[in-house]
Amino acid sequence: MNLWEKEELVRTKAEEFEGVSAEAVIGWAVTAFPNIAFACSFGAEDVVLVDMIRKIRPETDIFYLDTDFHFRETYETRDRLAERYGLRFIRVSPDLTPEEQAARYGEELWKRDPNLCCNLRKVEPLSRFLAGYDAWITGIRREQAPTRANAKKVEYDHKFGLIKFNPLADWKWDDVWRYIRENDVPYNPLHDRNYPSIGCLHCTRPVKPGEDLRAGRWSGTGKIECGLHQ
Repeated sequence: MNLWEKEELVRTKAEEFEGVSAEAVIGWAVTAFPNIAFACSFGAEDVVLVDMIRKIRPETDIFYLDTDFHFRETYETRDRLAERYGLRFIRVSPDLTPEEQAARYGEELWKRDPNLCCNLRKVEPLSRFLAGYDAWITGIRREQAPTRANAKKVEYDHKFGLIKFNPLADWKWDDVWRYIRENDVPYNPLHDRNYPSIGCLHCTRPVKPGEDLRAGRWSGTGKIECGLHQ
């Protein structure tokens, strides 16, 4: 399938998918693109998708970007999900260890240049990993941020050169938690401590009453995305 054919498929399916469930989007995605992977960050949206994908096509590859700077609770959530669903998460890691990064770029790069830190520890590893796939699935929701407000349930990802599915694009925060409760899905306990969006330990804080769901990410830097979905 060439680029024009992929973009035409995306335009057609994006309109069709607006009226269908997340499960239906996943079902079509894994059938049309067997060589597909799901990017799991172990946040609330992503544990929902782990549950759905394991029910729909359990052999689907599920991976996570291990920046080496995740919260202890995030790694524990990974382990609880692995035990619950009997799966093995694929670990995707940066080229540089934290020590090598500090030696090359200086200590606490995330404070001085968070964009470079995200690029080294997230974007570059993801780009290398996705080169082996035809499509990927994410937990993006339109409600999360202005940068995601126009997300379609299926898009052509020009940055990584493949089809991208966002089955939860039209879900609200309450929808996510309703699914978690009804299906007894393990989730990151940091959500119970005012962390609606969870990234790296050094760049995530709890949100205050009335703040945006992603206000705790890169607080005070003006940065609102890690670069994976821009």
